[in-house]
Amino acid sequence: MAETHFQTTQPMTHQMVKAATAVTAGGSLLVLSGLTLAVTVIALTIATPLFVIFSPVLVPALIAAALLATGFVTSGGFGVAAVTVLSWIYRYVTGGQQTAGDKCDSAGMKLASRAREMKDRAAQLTGAAAS
Repeated sequence: MAETHFQTTQPMTHQMVKAATAVTAGGSLLVLSGLTLAVTVIALTIATPLFVIFSPVLVPALIAAALLATGFVTSGGFGVAAVTVLSWIYRYVTGGQQTAGDKCDSAGMKLASRAREMKDRAAQLTGAAAS
């Protein structure tokens, strides 16, 4: 028995709106990551001499290290978020990403197929037992 697969597709405009939104979010996060990195480096460049002049050696070193670590971690976090969004966009546009509805439809079809197989098998066994 041939099995048909029903696939629901979204209108092209709906897909384009989703893609545009995701591209905007990914691009914004990427820009925010770059800006954070630039501001961190500039702030560190300006603040380090002031710390050295007005404080003992260890205090500005600790503050500079904390600022540096905070800036790089924040920048890296925004970068990872941007790459994640952009990779999701790529998978979504190329069709590599299944939606929850598609997964449910697929599971329902598998369940229905198994139920038919079990019904046919039961009919065969009861027919063989009756003979």
